[in-house]
Amino acid sequence: MKQDLDALMEKHNLDGLLVIGAATHNPMMHYFTGDVHMGDGALIKPRGAAPTLFYNPMERDEAARTGQHTRNLIDYNLPALTKEHGGDAVKAQAARYAKMLADSGLEKGRVALFGKVEFGAPFAIFNALAALAPQYELVGQAGRTLLAEAMETKDEAEAERLRRMGRITAEVVGRVKAYLQSHKAKGGVLRKKDGAPVTVGDVKTLINASALELGVENPHGTIFAIGRDAGVPHSTGNPDDALELGKTIVFDIFLQEPGGGYHSDFTRTWCLGYAPPDAQKLYDEVRHVFDDLMGGLEANAPFNLLQERTCDLFEAQGHATIRQDPAVQEGYVHSVGHGLGLNIHEQPFSRDASVTLRPGVVVTIEPGLYYPSKGMGVRIEDTVYVRPNGDMEVLADFPHDLVIPIEEA
Repeated sequence: MKQDLDALMEKHNLDGLLVIGAATHNPMMHYFTGDVHMGDGALIKPRGAAPTLFYNPMERDEAARTGQHTRNLIDYNLPALTKEHGGDAVKAQAARYAKMLADSGLEKGRVALFGKVEFGAPFAIFNALAALAPQYELVGQAGRTLLAEAMETKDEAEAERLRRMGRITAEVVGRVKAYLQSHKAKGGVLRKKDGAPVTVGDVKTLINASALELGVENPHGTIFAIGRDAGVPHSTGNPDDALELGKTIVFDIFLQEPGGGYHSDFTRTWCLGYAPPDAQKLYDEVRHVFDDLMGGLEANAPFNLLQERTCDLFEAQGHATIRQDPAVQEGYVHSVGHGLGLNIHEQPFSRDASVTLRPGVVVTIEPGLYYPSKGMGVRIEDTVYVRPNGDMEVLADFPHDLVIPIEEA
């Protein structure tokens, strides 16, 4: 949580952090600013002090809405700095950053860099800053970074935003189910009134329209994959594919608040009309594992034990797993869960032995089995919030039924 930042900075031996880029669709900046329209900017936080947000003067009202301490970039007179540095725009911007750091209360020290930007210009500017102001040690982090650790646990306001996204997701999924059941099947294919097949693309059009109507975004697209494509975990599905009865459909949807806010993450596997015996068997095996994991969730338990348990259960059923072979492409081929927040995939990760399901984390539980060679795949996913009291809360309530009943024409 944000309240942990200073302690985490001490843990990571950092004196400050510098976040750059827009406020929208830039998780690290959005974490501090919330949903405001800032096309570019910088935020500097020294350890033990409040952040300062530097903004473009055209966005001064948006910057004020963040509640952060703010400073106007125009006060740094970039044209004069450019002239001072012989017309070198890169050195001028590096000099501006040096002044901004000092004005934020950072006279020297280790400063971690964050943000989502085009890579080239910042790379040149921060190289120039390192040469111009050697009192600052600029640090890049990967993996379990300072901000990744802070974002790993959510406060109640963040949890409520994730709940709302779960409710909206359940509404959209319900609309998709109703849309499918509003059509009848002929010749083993779901058909429109004119006889044309209902397609994956038709479903995705409905999802996008529903997201827009309900005030959320679908910037990453949706996985709605049928048959063989359902057997490839991140195949999004072919928009021209007709919806055939009896084939597994993996429906994985991850909507987002407007402007790059908090996500949902949710998966169901459906068969329209009926489930053939082999599809039903595969589903039952995944459902057994899913129910076992959900029934055994405990606060503060190591997250990686769920991955081990998943592999144990699938291997006992006779399926290959990623534990046996990291290159496996049929069977159980991925991790059982991950954190969820401003990113679809964020800390904690279920293959990390160092993390636990501590109060405040929001994680997915998503076992799956994949057999593209057999034309099928199954995944079931719910998102779970570990409440402060240790209780487990599922954030999107929707049935887990495999078969969606369909009328015949």
